[in-house]
Amino acid sequence: MKSQEKFSADFNLKTEPTEEIKFNESSAGIFFSKKINDKNEITNTTSYTNLKIKYEAGAYEGFEGLNQFNRIQNKFELLHTISNKTKLIFVLTPTANFQQNLGISDMSILGGFQLLQELSSKTAVSIGFERSTVFGLSKFIPKVSFFGTINQMDILVGFPNSKISYSNNERNNFSLSNSFNGSFYNLDKPVDLYSEAAKISTSQMTTALEYERNMDNNWFINFKAGYNFDKKYNLLDKNNHKLYDFNTGNGYILSVGIKYKQ
Repeated sequence: MKSQEKFSADFNLKTEPTEEIKFNESSAGIFFSKKINDKNEITNTTSYTNLKIKYEAGAYEGFEGLNQFNRIQNKFELLHTISNKTKLIFVLTPTANFQQNLGISDMSILGGFQLLQELSSKTAVSIGFERSTVFGLSKFIPKVSFFGTINQMDILVGFPNSKISYSNNERNNFSLSNSFNGSFYNLDKPVDLYSEAAKISTSQMTTALEYERNMDNNWFINFKAGYNFDKKYNLLDKNNHKLYDFNTGNGYILSVGIKYKQ
């Protein structure tokens, strides 16, 4: 669906409460796509995310200052056509993950590549590697996916993302997804209890149901509800050694979003 868009802008609100900690996230993004020639197409997505963390009173004394974080990210993709059935995708994603004060040390370079092979008019596979933060830290991971279409159902099975989507008409889209996702944020200064603290790390596996409604030709609304498994929230030093585990436990996820696209 994304490849069919030429431009889109979206805004999303998400809440992920656990037993003693609530994670609230707001994000906005702008996406555009342009075909350069018969063999090359570029897409670019610029996004901003604000994460607010609320602790239950008295549960995490000394950590209350770890309550707001920011991420600015630009994802550039180049789709290069090798043949009618074979394509290469190159991704470069500079990102800045910081608490309040942005500095050059907060910059990271993510990205990777994928080989996309069409098997038939309705099926394809892709394989590649990327430097990603899906496990809460910047590391290289493999990416493997199988794509298929059965009647009105689109199927994506792979790692780190899987998704089944169904549209009963032009306005409604329902989906069931499973994804590994995470991030990290650099601290402005260490916390009082841990003088070597340099960053926080969050990660989880999310299974969710999603509904998107086309309000008119260009405006869409989106609702998402699901559950986070194996949720982790840790305090780390500059070498990514764990200093403190918040033991958040798992919890549900709710989000709502609005998008303009053409």
